[in-house]
Formats: sequence, structure tokens, C-alpha cells
Amino acid sequence: MDDRQLSLESRLLQLRDEIKALEGSALTTERLKARLRELCAERARLEEELINLVVNPENSYRAEAWGGLREGLLSAVQSLEEVLRGAALPENLPRPEAKPARREGPVARAFSWLAARPVAAWCATAAFVWLLLIAVSALGNGFNGLFGGPAAARDLFAFATNPFMGLLMGLLVTAVIQSSSTTTSVIVALCAAGLPVSTAIPMVMGANIGTSVTNTLVSLGHIGHRREFRRAFAAATVHDFFNITAVLLFLPLEMAFGVFAKVSGWLTGGLYGGSGFNLDAFNVVGAVTNPAERLIHGLFRLIPGPQWLSEGAYVLFGLVLIFVAILSLGKLLRLLLTGRAERIFRAAVGRNALAAIGSGLFITVLVQSSSTTTSLIVPLAGAGLMKLKRVFPFTLGANIGTCVTALLAAMAITGAGARFGLQIALIHLLFNVFGVILIYGIPFLRRVPLVCASSLAKLACERRSMALLYIVGTFFLFPLIGLGIYRLFA
Repeated sequence: MDDRQLSLESRLLQLRDEIKALEGSALTTERLKARLRELCAERARLEEELINLVVNPENSYRAEAWGGLREGLLSAVQSLEEVLRGAALPENLPRPEAKPARREGPVARAFSWLAARPVAAWCATAAFVWLLLIAVSALGNGFNGLFGGPAAARDLFAFATNPFMGLLMGLLVTAVIQSSSTTTSVIVALCAAGLPVSTAIPMVMGANIGTSVTNTLVSLGHIGHRREFRRAFAAATVHDFFNITAVLLFLPLEMAFGVFAKVSGWLTGGLYGGSGFNLDAFNVVGAVTNPAERLIHGLFRLIPGPQWLSEGAYVLFGLVLIFVAILSLGKLLRLLLTGRAERIFRAAVGRNALAAIGSGLFITVLVQSSSTTTSLIVPLAGAGLMKLKRVFPFTLGANIGTCVTALLAAMAITGAGARFGLQIALIHLLFNVFGVILIYGIPFLRRVPLVCASSLAKLACERRSMALLYIVGTFFLFPLIGLGIYRLFA
């Protein structure tokens, strides 16, 4: 973003604030109109100059930033014009009855209090991010306990006797336990124990699709607001469609030529070693969230009755906490990420694809969960602070970053099968890296996830039931039906 554009946007933001400030001023109606005409004239002049900068095919990000800025300006002008129309009514005409002021509830008063105190608002934002991390962890651990965890995953994977079944099993298990890191770590252990690498490759691809269910569920937190929901759902499902596109491209290629098996075998020969790594030493965020999550999980286990009751209650708690954290984060981010702060955030994360990919990768390495990373970006998209084209490369970085867990798990394995555990972990990494290079690197393929996500979000916005049907159908019904048909005719 060049200095001239920054200067123009800064002045336009000031004009928006000045127009809003006029509503509460003590000026007469005539002076208000005169001042408004002056500000609108200046705004029109600056708009024309900024449009000349924005309408440049090489700088599409400028157009996105300009769209949000123009929307805010028009909203401020329309609001003031309504005030002026009310003030200019002749005395002999009946004025519309004033609606009684709505009394703010305690939650609204709390957000109003935070709006006037930026430091407290940032602290509250950090607290809600922490709660969101705990909620995502609670959801994963709750599903783990409810369905049997890694032990059940091993039993399920026993049915994966062909690539299609392996793909479905990887998808279903990851969607159930809400963690591709857990799934791929189990697959690494299975390969070290003797599972053929060729059988495990489709499982890893299915796990990549299944991991995107979490941020898609998170987007439902915006379902009460039509425009927010459309933006949030598109930002969540672009991750789904990228992974689906990658599987459609690479699974037939792997079945026909064994590309990933050959490349990973060559790399494993150069990287293989017997020394292990301590996985816990790399989990930075876990050290902050795990104590509280374990304490809460322990309290839920005190619920009398069968285990499924306490674990089911814990899953419900995680879902409710996700909704609370997402709604609160959306409000706080709208209060905080405006003006220059918003532009700084856009420059750091979304100015170019490499910066966005790097940011997504780095955050996911720290969090060790692509589900958590992509879930954190959904509220920003829902609030209109991140456009879909900027969210997309960020999720690609998260896809690569999530491979670190499986790599560390593979390096922790010793023994005769350790080489194969490391090989499947490298295949997971290669699959995501090649997917980013091929799909994002070719303009035609890059548009496929964007168009699919936008179209589905538009449909889900018009018919909210379609969102639930998509989630249940894609991540649960489709693999279950496929498994059922296979078991019936096998």
C-alpha cells in the first residue's frame, strides 16, 4: 500500500468520523446542511482520486479495502441525512412518533464500556481467544472420549482395505475426533507398526478434508446475521474445497504412479535417523490452555452415570463455548480493528499471498492445530475485516503448518518401523505443499475453491438448513453411507 493511498484512506476515515460527529452537534439545521455539503464535496473529490488508484488490475487488495471504507462512509452520510430530514420537517406537519429508547442489557453495557477503553478491550479479546482455544480443545477431547479416541481410530482403520475406503475412514475419524493431528499421528504409529504406506496415503488425504469441519462449525456462530454468516461460511468452506480439490487431483495420480510414495521414500533415505524428539516441548499454546481444559474436563467427568453422558455434556459445553467466544470476538474485533489498526492487520496478514501463507503456517506451528488457526480467522471474515481472497492463502499456510505434529511424532518413534512412520509424515507434508504450489499457483485452479465456497455460502445464506445439510452430509453421512455400502457388498 503506497503513501498516497494511505493518506487518502486516512482522510476519508476522518471525514467519516466528522460526518458522524455532526449528528450530535448543536449547529442549526441550515449550518448542518452547509457543513455536510462541504464534507460530501471533499469526500467525492477524494473518492475519485482513490478510485483512480483502486481501479488497477494489479492491486485487487486495494479494491477490497476500498469496498469496506466506502460502505462505512455511505452509512454515516445516510444516518446524518435521516437526522437532517427529521429536523427539517415543517412545524405544522405531524412528526413521526419517537420510539422509546431501548434499554441496554448488561452484555451491551459491558461492550460499550470496553469500547471506551482500548486496553481493556484488547485484554478481553485475548481472553476470548484463550476461551476459543479451550473450546476447540474441549470439543476434540470430548469427541475423543465419546467415541473411544485413538484406540477406536485403530479399529476403524482396519476396514481401510482400498484407497477409497482409506479416504473415507480418514475423513470420518478426523471429523469425529476434530483433529487431523491426532489422526495423522495415529497413522504414523500404524505405519511404524506395519501398516503399508500405500494404504495409509489415502487416509492422510481424508484426514486433510475432515479437519476442516471445525472451522465450518465455528462459522455457524454467525448464522443469526445474514451478511456476517455469508462471509464467515465462505471463509470456512474455502478450506474444505481446497482440500477436496487437492484430493481429486492427487489421489488418482498417486494410485496410478505412486508419486508421493517415491518422493517421500527418497527423502526418508536422506533424513532418517534414530534420535527422537519431545513433542510436548514444542507445544507453546498447550502449556497455556491445557491446565484449564484438563480441570474443566475433570469436573465434567464427575457427572454421575455412564461415560457417554459426561463426555456428551463436555462436547455440548465445547460447542456453546465456541459460539460465545466467536460472537464476543466478532463484536470486540469490530471495535478494535478499524482505521489504522485494521490497515496494519491487513498489511501483516493479507497484503500478499506469501505473507498470508507464512502467517498461517507460523500460527499453526505454535497452536499445533489447523482447526484452531482457521477457526480464529472466521470471526474476522464474518466481521468483514478479512476478505475471502485473503483468508484463502492463510488457510493454505495452516494446512502446511499442521504437518509439524505428525513429523515430530514420527521423529519420536524408534525401532525397525520408524522409517515408515517418518515416510508417511513426509507424505502428509508433501501433499499439502504440492497442493499449495499447484492449486494456488495456477490461476484457473485457484479460482475453483473460491467460486465453490462463495456459491455455497450464498445458497446457505438464503436457506440456512443447507449449511447444516452440507456439514452433516459431507463429513458424516457421505463416509458412513460409503462404508455401509462397502460392508454390504464386500
